[in-house]
Amino acid sequence: MASEPKLVRAKGIIEPILTKYVRPYSAPVADAIPVSKRKLVPTSGTYPKGFLAAGIHVGVKATTKRQTPDLALLASEKPCSGTAVFTKNKFQAAPVTVSRQVLERQSGEGIRAIIINSGCANAVTGKGGLDDASSMARAVDACFQASPDNTTPARQGQGSDMDPSSTLVMSTGVIGQRLPISKILSAIPTAYSTLSATHDNWLRAAKAICTTDTFPKLLSRTFTLPSSPGTTYSLAGMTKGAGMIHPNMATLLGMLFTDAPIPAKTLQPLLKHAVDRSFNAISVDGDTSTNDTLAFLANGAAGGDPVTSLTSKDGKAITEIVTTFTQQLSQLVIRDGEGATKFVRVRVTNSPSFADAQKIASTIARSPLVKTALYGKDANWGRILCAVGYTDGLSPGAVVPEKTSVSFVPTDGSEVLKLLVRGEPENVDEKRAAKILEAEDLEILVDLGGGEGERGTVEASYWFCDFSHEYVTINGDYRT
Repeated sequence: MASEPKLVRAKGIIEPILTKYVRPYSAPVADAIPVSKRKLVPTSGTYPKGFLAAGIHVGVKATTKRQTPDLALLASEKPCSGTAVFTKNKFQAAPVTVSRQVLERQSGEGIRAIIINSGCANAVTGKGGLDDASSMARAVDACFQASPDNTTPARQGQGSDMDPSSTLVMSTGVIGQRLPISKILSAIPTAYSTLSATHDNWLRAAKAICTTDTFPKLLSRTFTLPSSPGTTYSLAGMTKGAGMIHPNMATLLGMLFTDAPIPAKTLQPLLKHAVDRSFNAISVDGDTSTNDTLAFLANGAAGGDPVTSLTSKDGKAITEIVTTFTQQLSQLVIRDGEGATKFVRVRVTNSPSFADAQKIASTIARSPLVKTALYGKDANWGRILCAVGYTDGLSPGAVVPEKTSVSFVPTDGSEVLKLLVRGEPENVDEKRAAKILEAEDLEILVDLGGGEGERGTVEASYWFCDFSHEYVTINGDYRT
């Protein structure tokens, strides 16, 4: 817990003494990872065959320490299927536009790499920003074409503005500033030459995409599919983000990679399903970034039959695997929310539809009054109920006050604390409520009772964090 500034009264004025104020939730000095977050950083991994990673220091920001990587390159040894979801923010960053064009021109096939820089978002930078993003993609393409191991057929006009690139581009950092593009372009061949399949390289790439993150967010796992029980597949993912997080069809920056054979036409609905239940179900502060992108590449290097339908046995299995994996990956962002002291899941049950349940959960998750109450360990369930009541866009009869219940679900397995039961307030044990809110993890359960006609049985979840003094401090001096 951060120690609060002490207040002293001098000549009728209250003045804060800040000399002893500690900021344990902001990005620490010397790139040290907070002790409480170290358990979230993997010491090993099982990465998909045929994918390589690199992270190097370029100096995108003049203040970036020399030992801190800020340019990441993730690449497949052979062309692969790819898809992505992007921000719905009207001011879409140049890398979003360029990456969308790459996928459209390639019809989601023949993708080779993702290049990412941190420190500058390359957003709201006009035609120059678009040229910079395109030049980053072409520089990576040129590395593949020059390689003796290149498996991509040379195309007429390779490297020209009209030629379809095989590289996606992402950027993150300060909005409205141009990239130091000469630095980046000169460093891309170095990144390419250091590509490796080692855990250290994957972790260094995850570090390179961080901004205010206090730890790199990287996960990997293995799995099998019903049609190929003897084949072991791998799935890896990395993401970044700690603030400006409330997605709409995408989130912050994220990348998924698998060696399972999944064509682009299957990859797109698979990612959409998973994202709606993971990265589209998290919120730190209610802000949707200009750069939000989540990409998914599949190279089929492990072999087996292609997954051509999500309704097949393999399709159902991979849908569950990827959805669970993206939920775990996205929750690392909430664990690292700027200034966060709480990790909260809000679960809305017995709803007439998934859309209704998710809208209600989203509204609760982004309520400043709910978030500040949780920070203050105040069991103010009225704020939760208020958020349910003003949720926009619900179907008629989705919320019936006389059927709605609200509870706190402790994460230690102890008895649920009922706050409101079918519209009637409970005699709440405030001491027990305060004790429950002392814990870092909490679940809020909102039961709609089926809505009008009591026929609803659908549920949805959202994950979010609280608002603290530290969130204001971090974002008050972000550019400095």
